Amino acid sequence: METIAKRILPRQQRRFLPADERQLGFGDIFSDHMFLMDYHDGRWQAPRIEPFAPLQLSPAAMGLHYAQLIFEGLKCYRRADGRLALFRPKDNFVRFAHSAQRLCIPDFDQGLALAALKELLLIDQAWVPSTPGASLYIRPFIVATEPHLGVRPAREYLFMIITGPVGPYYPEGFAPINIYVEPQYSRTAPGGLGEIKAAANYAASLFAAEEAHKKGYTQILWLDPCHHKYVEEVGSMNMFFVLDGELLTSPLAGTVLPGITRQSVLTLAKDWGLKVAERPLPIEEIIGAQESGLLTEAFGTGTAAVVSPVGRLHYQDQDLVVGGGQTIGPLTQRLYDEITGIQYGLRPDSHDWIFPLT
Repeated sequence: METIAKRILPRQQRRFLPADERQLGFGDIFSDHMFLMDYHDGRWQAPRIEPFAPLQLSPAAMGLHYAQLIFEGLKCYRRADGRLALFRPKDNFVRFAHSAQRLCIPDFDQGLALAALKELLLIDQAWVPSTPGASLYIRPFIVATEPHLGVRPAREYLFMIITGPVGPYYPEGFAPINIYVEPQYSRTAPGGLGEIKAAANYAASLFAAEEAHKKGYTQILWLDPCHHKYVEEVGSMNMFFVLDGELLTSPLAGTVLPGITRQSVLTLAKDWGLKVAERPLPIEEIIGAQESGLLTEAFGTGTAAVVSPVGRLHYQDQDLVVGGGQTIGPLTQRLYDEITGIQYGLRPDSHDWIFPLT
C-alpha cells in the first residue's frame, strides 16, 4: 500500500468549537486538515494529508462543466468511553466505488482510502465533539480536474476527504417533521443516477425543495418519475412506513439510494422478529392506510438524522397526520435509540458495524 505523505504545520492546529456544542449546526465549520490524492497518467498517486486550504483548479476543469462529481457522507463518534469510532465505513467506500464506476471515474483502492481516513481523523481528533448527539462529519469526494471542454470522461481527477464538527441533528429535541409529497417534479429517472451519490442528483432536487420550504415543509417525499404514483425517498433520507404492523420501504430499483442507515434499520427490524417488506408503495395506499387508522408510524433514515420521525405528509391538498402529528412511534424511537446507542458505545454491536480508531 502506498505511503500517505503528511504535511502537518503546527501553527495550523486549532480547535474553534463553541462552548455549547449543540450550537455547531451542520456543514459550516471545518477541521484543520484534508486528504488529497491525484489521478493522472493512468493511475492514482501522491496520497497526502495537508492543512485545510482552498484548491487551485482550472476554470476549464471538466467537473465544473459536466458534473463528474461524486461524494459520500459518514461520521466519526466520540463514544461513551472517550474513544473514537466510525459506523460501517467500509460500506460507505463500497458505495463510493459504485458511484465512481457509474460516472466513469477510475476505481480506487478502498483499503488505502480507509487507512487515509483513519490517519486524517487521528491528526484532527481534537475536532471530534464530546457532546452526546454531536459528531465529526466526514465528506469524501472525487471531482474531474482535467482542463478540457468536451463531453467525455476526464483523464484527471482529485480525490479528497474533508471533515467538520456538527451538532445534534435535533438541537431542540427529537420531534416529528412535516413532509411535502412532490406531485410534479422528479429527482431522477429509471436508468439514471438515482442510486448513486452524484452531485447532479442533488442539483436536480433544489428547485422543488425550495418550493416546499416556502410552504413550511422540512423535506420533500419524491414519487416515482414515470407515473408520480409510487413513494421513493425523501430528499436526504430513505423513507419507511409502518402499515398494519408491517415495516415497509421502497425497493432499490435504480432510483433510490441504497442508504447504509436504511440497511441497518432493515437488519435490526428482522433481528427483532418484525414483519418487514421492500416493495412498491403507491401513495394512494399510504393515504388509505392513514384514513383507516392502519398507518401508525412514518420515518426517514440517513447519516445526518439517523432516524427522523414524520408527523405529517401533505399530498395534493390532503394532510395526512401520522400518530397524532406530535407523537414519536415506539418503533421509530426504538430504532433511533438502538442505532445511536451502537454508534456512541452505549449498546452492544452484534453486527460488527463499529470501526474503532482509538
